[in-house]
Amino acid sequence: MSRRLIPAYLWTGGRTHPSRNVLDRLTVLRAATDHIPSDLTGSGRSVLEILRHGSLPLAEVAAHLEMPVIFLKVLVSDLFDQGLLIVRAPAPVESDAKPDQQLLERVIRGLRALQ
Repeated sequence: MSRRLIPAYLWTGGRTHPSRNVLDRLTVLRAATDHIPSDLTGSGRSVLEILRHGSLPLAEVAAHLEMPVIFLKVLVSDLFDQGLLIVRAPAPVESDAKPDQQLLERVIRGLRALQ
C-alpha cells in the first residue's frame, strides 16, 4: 500500500466539518449523474468515479480512497450541495424485529467451518 503524499485535510481545503450533520458511516451514496464536471477537484472526481458503478456506503467509499471518514463527510456534503450526489440514510431497524433464525444458524455453521 502506498502512502498518500497529501494529507487528507488538504483535500477538504483544511475544513474538518461537513456542511450537513446528517451523514453517517452507513449513509448510502450514489452519483446523481454519469457526467463528471471538468472543474471538479481531484478528490471529488475520485468519489464520483468510485460511485459510477453503483451505490456504496460512505464508510466503504472512505476505505477505497484510504481517507478518514470525517474528511470524506466534508467532501460528500460538498458534492451533495452541488447536486452531484444522491444521499440516502440507512434503513432503520425495527426495535421489536427478531433476527432470522435460519440465517443466524447458517452464519454460525459457516464460521465454524472456517476453524
